[in-house]
Amino acid sequence: MPQLPGSSRQQGEVILKNKPDNTAFTQQRLPAWQPFLSAGYVLPTFFLLGLLFIGIGLGLYFTSNSVIEIELDYTGDQPNTSCYHCTNNTIKNCKCTVKFKVDKMLVGPVFMYYELSNFYQNQRKYGVSRDDDQLNGDLDYLKKPSEYCFPFRQDGEGRPIAPCGAIANSMFNDSFVVYKLNNTGPQTKVPLNAKGISWWTDYNVKFNNPKTDNATDLQTVFKGTAKPINWPKPAYELDTNPENNGFINEDFIVWMRTAALPTFRKLYRRIDRGLEPGNYSVEISYNYPVISFSGQKRVTFSTISWMGGRNPFLGIAYLVCGSVCIVAAVVMFIVYVKYQGQHVFTED
Repeated sequence: MPQLPGSSRQQGEVILKNKPDNTAFTQQRLPAWQPFLSAGYVLPTFFLLGLLFIGIGLGLYFTSNSVIEIELDYTGDQPNTSCYHCTNNTIKNCKCTVKFKVDKMLVGPVFMYYELSNFYQNQRKYGVSRDDDQLNGDLDYLKKPSEYCFPFRQDGEGRPIAPCGAIANSMFNDSFVVYKLNNTGPQTKVPLNAKGISWWTDYNVKFNNPKTDNATDLQTVFKGTAKPINWPKPAYELDTNPENNGFINEDFIVWMRTAALPTFRKLYRRIDRGLEPGNYSVEISYNYPVISFSGQKRVTFSTISWMGGRNPFLGIAYLVCGSVCIVAAVVMFIVYVKYQGQHVFTED
């Protein structure tokens, strides 16, 4: 087949055009070093890594075990429990009391959590059922929420719901009051600190109350909107403190950060001065239903260490990795000693 005129020249131009620069880097002429993995280097490395991991694991494990936790179940699913009478849906504003004992001083700050089990906040449609623009204080989305909030986008009268979505609608609404029981006098109320329980980025960046030029209070700003269906109060009445109301209410912000697992804890309050030894009680306003989905509710008091709350997983993981390194080093040492003088030759 005859070659078309100029085709060789065009191919040569293409080759020259795509040719890398004649440098040591692009032509791969840089000096290189490849380690020789001999037994004299590998075995000590495995032994040292194993000892290092085991040391770190022991430190993390014992530090985690030093954290003291007091966990109280108040689900009320058993007839002999103190909150059993509150599981009846016909009882409104039901209160129950759970008592506990502190054997030794719990140095503050003591963190108070509520815990839910069998509650799947990681379900996809539930997790996206929110409007971040609305929660950030955008007035346009306050009156016209995102379609992701459906079916909790508008109420029966067509008014926009603020805050919209399934996450906000299912907000945890039990409340707790802690008392120290005295043998000789009246019980003493333990001060609970509700400030600073949410993430800094959530409180200062992601959540903001909507503002208008002529609005004097939040009620005026939220005028024309409806509260979530399951909420007893609108967003601007979540707290009597105006600095902890609306979309910047910290209990609301904590709830809106969804959990990855069906059993989770969320921070409720801090007890800055700690808990002295003695008898205590928790007065619970029982509002949140969990019996219908076979869930459980708990309240937990926990101290902290330099690595946070109790979580033995990281320490156990280091111990396992360190043990595997030690075992691998022993096996390789045995193989090395057994076969170090033997050589195998193959002939073509």
